[in-house]
Amino acid sequence: MRKTSYAITFLLVAANLALNIVAVRRPDWLVDDGTEILYTRTTVRYGLTQRCERQIIKVPGPSDGSEIIYYSDYTCRAFPMTSTDRCERGNRYLCTAWTSAGYVAELGIGFGAMALFAILIGVSTHSRRRRIWRAVAGLVACQALFPMITFAVVTDLYRTSRYVGFEYAHFSTGYYANAAAWVASVFVMFGVIWTGIAADKGHKWAAGNRAYRRIEDRP
Repeated sequence: MRKTSYAITFLLVAANLALNIVAVRRPDWLVDDGTEILYTRTTVRYGLTQRCERQIIKVPGPSDGSEIIYYSDYTCRAFPMTSTDRCERGNRYLCTAWTSAGYVAELGIGFGAMALFAILIGVSTHSRRRRIWRAVAGLVACQALFPMITFAVVTDLYRTSRYVGFEYAHFSTGYYANAAAWVASVFVMFGVIWTGIAADKGHKWAAGNRAYRRIEDRP
């Protein structure tokens, strides 16, 4: 493969890696906007590793009918927690699956970083550029696979309402960022495979000016 192809792949993998990191760190995979009771609404956000909460209080203004809005502190805690989230009583499956989904997402980040490192090593010599695309494609595939597993687990836990807090929640930024990351990684993987196969066949657009053919194909 050409250096240009590897450079484009590097930028795309780096962008997907950044998106993976953002998705894992965001505390808003699921958001429950709450119901207003006595002028008070409590919003709850669920991330892969934490649960964040804020109260919004709206009270009528003194004369003109406008509202005065007060916000409580934005507080976060680890999620799920063994005692608070009843991981030992009734919610064991959810706690185990949710925690595992977080670990799996972290693995996706690791494989993305390894793909970047493989590209840097691969472009150092022409012979490596001819071979390393297979390893890059495999690492990018793992970069897509593990966030995809996380996506599937979170979707299933939400769909089956295995946690009472999810009953009125909806998907939000972290969830969609994760989806965008693994979908983009799938396209990058197929792009690397397509370009690598074309380079192996000697197409100049993929292999560059130093395209090669197997000895038996030469006149």
